[in-house]
Amino acid sequence: MSESIVKEEFAANCFENISLHNIANMNKDAEMEHNNNEKHKSDERYYSQVFLQKSPHRFIEVMVKEEIEVKEEPINIQDIDINSEKGLEMHEELIDFTEENYLVKHEPIHGDDKLHEQTRFGEKQYHCSHCDKAFSMSSHLIEHQRTHNGEKRYRCSQCNKDFQTKGNLIQHIRTHTGEKPYKCSHCDKAFQTKGHLIEHQRTHNGEKRYHCSQCNKAFQTKSHLIQHLRTHPGEKPYQCSQCDKAFTYKSDLTRHQRTHTGEKPYQCSQCDKAFAHKSHLTIHQRIHTGEKPYKCSHCDNAFTNKNSLTRHQITHTGEKPYQCSQCDKAFAYKSNLAIHHRIHTGEKPYHCSQCEKAFTSKSDLTRHQRTHTGEKPYQCSQCDKAFTSKGDLTIHQRIHTGEKPYKCSQCDKTFTSKSVLTRHQRTHAGEKPYQCSQCDKAFAHKSHLTTHQRIHTGEKPYQCSQCEKAFTRKSDLTRHQRTHTKIPTHTVEKLYQCSQCDKAFAHKSNLTTHHRIHTGEKPYQCSQCDKAFTIKVVL
Repeated sequence: MSESIVKEEFAANCFENISLHNIANMNKDAEMEHNNNEKHKSDERYYSQVFLQKSPHRFIEVMVKEEIEVKEEPINIQDIDINSEKGLEMHEELIDFTEENYLVKHEPIHGDDKLHEQTRFGEKQYHCSHCDKAFSMSSHLIEHQRTHNGEKRYRCSQCNKDFQTKGNLIQHIRTHTGEKPYKCSHCDKAFQTKGHLIEHQRTHNGEKRYHCSQCNKAFQTKSHLIQHLRTHPGEKPYQCSQCDKAFTYKSDLTRHQRTHTGEKPYQCSQCDKAFAHKSHLTIHQRIHTGEKPYKCSHCDNAFTNKNSLTRHQITHTGEKPYQCSQCDKAFAYKSNLAIHHRIHTGEKPYHCSQCEKAFTSKSDLTRHQRTHTGEKPYQCSQCDKAFTSKGDLTIHQRIHTGEKPYKCSQCDKTFTSKSVLTRHQRTHAGEKPYQCSQCDKAFAHKSHLTTHQRIHTGEKPYQCSQCEKAFTRKSDLTRHQRTHTKIPTHTVEKLYQCSQCDKAFAHKSNLTTHHRIHTGEKPYQCSQCDKAFTIKVVL
């Protein structure tokens, strides 16, 4: 039977009287191919590969001949009993065949292809017996039911992964081929699935069709709605077997379990780094490509990921929406609030494997571990100094640039770091928050308390390499070591230059004391009279 006659017959019948005889007579070579592959007769996955390699009508003929005995007389599609499993599958294949091969060619006869599809398939007569979903096509019902029974009958021929639906297999194959057939009409982006294209297009038109059922918020994508729903308290049926955490979604549990196993299944193809989450790999790969798709609307900065952009934008607004419930501190980021809370609870969940120390945040643990390894990955580009943390490098670089962004609100002094400003402000307030547990002394700085406590413990961690002497402070060791080198005082390099006169000093502490001559600052107050002094010794 010629192809033109076949198309004529389908146009006349319009899905109502499809003859198995007509289907069986088409492409006899498909039947021969099936006979040659008799060993695959019981393997349904074989047919999924035939579907990908051959035309749809060949696939349908093989499936029909496998499931039923071909009869010469025509069978009306309406006469098939869809209540039986075989009848439903038979109905599915016939519908698939006519839909995939000839619906597009047939519909223009009616003048409105969209209307034709709606009139034929608008009614959802196929109901799932496991849930309340219904479908207009039996094939869609069968594919849906596989989500309940876990059946995966479609196998990828390139990596052996199994899938529940033909559509999922086709989408997966595009990860091998790199094909992105769905192109955005507003920009040059392309996508592997139509759903991803539709979600992307909403970024152009601003449509937010996904509404939260628990509040009035709306979102452009389903994934963003799902993320939002997790902020509402609710059932968390997926419990981690290694800790007490529970999750709303199984996928979240799977990702969490990688923190216990250390599994990093997502490998970068351009370097040896691997990641626990696919999204982290995607962001990392932008380091290689230089792509920064997230642009700030207030300045020229651009970022590799949305979180970095969100964090940056707060520098423009100054917003700190995360308020501590136990004190008056507020934070720009939720993660910073969580870390801060541990100050109140005393929780230190991050333990060093090489010593007994524990920390409130993972980043603090990472920095600490570098004291064991000696690693200093952050190198200054203007001198040979290196640092264990990026923050320390940033502060150091201000020595070269002269930048002092932290200004005291009570005097005109400025500082390179917030911590130095905080310490300075205690000279105005007289605050000494660090109390010794063995005597009544208190200190404005934690480092001073640590040094003081060595008087009680007898600890002298700074050992001279040329003699047996040891010291409680590093500065004392440095001064002592000069007695071995016997360098005259006048030849010692004076690195610390006063910005207001031409004097220079070998030690930073001496420069600090000298500065008070210019500022008039007298931080050492007598407790019995109103006199104050620039240095503690005079007091």
